Order: sequence, then structure tokens, then C-alpha cells
Amino acid sequence: MTKTASSFIAKSTIKAADIEHRRKINFNIGRYNAVVPQGKQQFANVMSAREHAKNTKWRAIENLDAYLELFEKKISARGAKVLWAETAAQALEQIGNICEAKACKTLVKSKSMVTEEIHLNAYLESKGIDSVETDLGEYIQQLDGEPPYHIVTPAMHKSKEDVAKLFADKLGTPSHLTPTELTLVARQKLREKYIQAEVGVTGANFIVADIGGIAITENEGNARLSCSMPKTHIVIVGIEKVIPSMSDLAMFWPLLSTFGTGQKVTVYNTIITGPKQANELDGPEDMYVILLDNGRTNLLQNTKAREALYCIRCGACLNACPVYKNIGGHAYETTYSGPIGSVITPHLRGMTDYKHLSNASSLCGNCTEVCPVRINLHELLLENRHEAVVEGNSGIAERIAWKVWKTASLNRKMMNQGSGVLKNWVVNKVFKGWTTHRSNLDFSPKTFNQLWQEKMDSKN
Repeated sequence: MTKTASSFIAKSTIKAADIEHRRKINFNIGRYNAVVPQGKQQFANVMSAREHAKNTKWRAIENLDAYLELFEKKISARGAKVLWAETAAQALEQIGNICEAKACKTLVKSKSMVTEEIHLNAYLESKGIDSVETDLGEYIQQLDGEPPYHIVTPAMHKSKEDVAKLFADKLGTPSHLTPTELTLVARQKLREKYIQAEVGVTGANFIVADIGGIAITENEGNARLSCSMPKTHIVIVGIEKVIPSMSDLAMFWPLLSTFGTGQKVTVYNTIITGPKQANELDGPEDMYVILLDNGRTNLLQNTKAREALYCIRCGACLNACPVYKNIGGHAYETTYSGPIGSVITPHLRGMTDYKHLSNASSLCGNCTEVCPVRINLHELLLENRHEAVVEGNSGIAERIAWKVWKTASLNRKMMNQGSGVLKNWVVNKVFKGWTTHRSNLDFSPKTFNQLWQEKMDSKN
């Protein structure tokens, strides 16, 4: 815990003071803030839509086992093979076995946070397989050797000049290319990989239970190419992505696009219900769906934190969070950053090592305010803090400090003892952690109780 917390504090301290970094991220989030209100106008009552979406996800998560089994039955009937992975290691082993059976040398993958979660690219590289990110933002990050910076916008922290320089360094292109020209370069490089690839990997935005379908939403078309051009299509998806019915997509797709990018709906929306059928000309010959747990059942069995599984990965809470906007995505050193990452990571990867993330919040509640499925994120951050203390993950100094504070707060005589000077000395000098990143506290010479008592005495 000390190592991860110290690293987080060190990196966030550096980023918070980086004015150029703040300029870039505020510029990009500012563009998001400008278009999201326009996207919301498509809803007659956006709050009603959000509440309905939350209730739908509640029903899905409360009956998760039944919906997942229904999905498996339906998609298996159309020739897809469903695999269950309890851990990241199991998922990687399953993907490795498939790639070995298909003699895979080149693999293309669309944007997927769950593949980042299990570190798929590094695993495939160790197997001698060329794994290529086909989403433009992910492709940029892969060229730069960095993980995604943001759930929706992987290269949000890079300016167009940064990308032009990166392409010049890695691909030998002229350093003055425009965004359009850079996109065309990436397109040319990636089209070659689609043709070469034996296997394509995608994630899934939603698992549609009643039809046995995988729903994917995107803006570039790379996911469609990744799942249709290679002969083998592998889907890796978290078990929480299930929704009960295809009719629910009419609500979730617009919510995801509006709160994720400000669009009414994204450019490409695809439902995949299996590999190529006997009467079809296009599509993969084999399709595998890996349903990943990897700590999600830890959240499922926690009745208070369970609603974090409603998340549709729109990234709205990151864009709204004052902490994220100051320290950026990489300081968290986790797959999922921002408020939702701070809520779920301690449950996915261990409260002992990641409890500090739940303290990296102002508790302003803006994340809860913008969440399209109305997850009470700021309350869950508090719940994480509570659980960390109950589990004994707080330091001795912290426990002593709060015990002293509680004892004094419940005793009026103790609260009235000592002048403001004494109290200032205790908080500002003894408990030095308070003033490390804050100005000194300045207590009143007398408490309100003392002032009130003097007022009453003067009247008598």
C-alpha cells in the first residue's frame, strides 16, 4: 500500500504543477463540455431516461447469473463458443490457446478497456504475436508506449503537435502533418494489418441477453473491421456489461454517446450474434466470447458497492472530476482512472494497495451529478474509506488522531479548553499532514459555546 500510495502522490504532485499538461486536458475537456448539453436535448426528459437506465442495470446485476446463462445459450446456438474466466491469467491463457490453435502471428484489436485491464498486448508480445491497436487514440498510445489516459479518449493529453512529432519519430513521416494527414497515415498502416491478421479481438459495450448478442459502439469503424476481416473473432468482456433485452439498446446507446462524446448516437453501432452462418458470405469462421470476472464478483457480493457495476464506461465522471482534471489519468496507475476507477479498483485489485484512491477526491459530488446511470459515486468513495478503516487498512497515527478528535468532540469541556493559539499549534504543528498542501487553520480564540454562554450571562 505504501508503495502504490507514494507513487500516486509523487506523480500527481508533478502533474498538478504541470501547466502545459493542464492546458491540454482543459482544452479537450472544454470541447466535451461544449457539446454534451447539445446531445442531451434529444431526450424529452433526460433525468427520467437516466433513472430508467439505472433501474434496468439494477435488474441486470441483481439477476446477473440468469442473464449470463441466457446469453450463453442464445449465442452458443449460433455457433459461438463461450468461455468463462475467473481471473486475468485464465483469460490470457484462453486467448493464448486460441491464437496457438490458429497459428496467429498478427492480431488486430479494437479499443477495449478490459484488454488493458488484463494487459493483453504485453502477453501477446511475450508469445511473439504482433498485437496492433486499431483505434486511432489507442494506436497513438501504443506507438508512444503508454497506456490509455482516459476511458473514452485514450490520447486526450496529447496535442496535435505531440502526435505529429510522435508519428515523425516512430513512422518517419514529416513533422508538420495536419490531423487529417496523420489520420490517413494511420489508416494506411492499419489497413495492411487487417489483411494480415489471423485473429481479431474486440471488447463489448453491452452483452444483450435475450438475443445472445454483443453490442459494440464506435466512431471509426475499426471494431467492425477487427471482428469481420480476420477468420477468428475473440470477444473479451466483463460480466457486468449485460443488459436484459435488445430493446434496451434504444436507451443505452444514446445515453452512452451523449454522456461520452456529446453525440446523439455514435457513427457505427453493431450487434454481433455469432460467427459467419452457412448462408452468409462475410464474417469470421470462428467466434469466441470470454466472460471475465477478475474481481467483479467482489463488487457483486458487496451490497453497498454493487451499484458500481452499473457503469457503462462513458467517462463522464472523469471529465467532471476536479482531481482528474488536475492530475490526469496516468497518475492513478490503474486501468480505470477518475472517480469510477477510484471506486472499483480497490475491489478489483485489493483495498490494502489501492485504498488511497478513494481519498483522492474532493467529494464535491460532481461525478454523481453527471453519471448517466446515476451511480452514487461520491457516496461509494466514502464507503470505500469506511471499509478500509474497518478492515484495518488505516495507519496507527491516523487512528490515534481520529480517536483524539472524537474524544474531544464529544466532550464540551475539552472543546472549550485551550485558546485558539493552542488549538492552532496542535493542528498546524503536531498534525503536520494537514498543512502539507493546505494553508494553516486559524481557530477562533473562543468557541461558539463560550461566546453564547457569555451572551446569556450578560442578559442575566
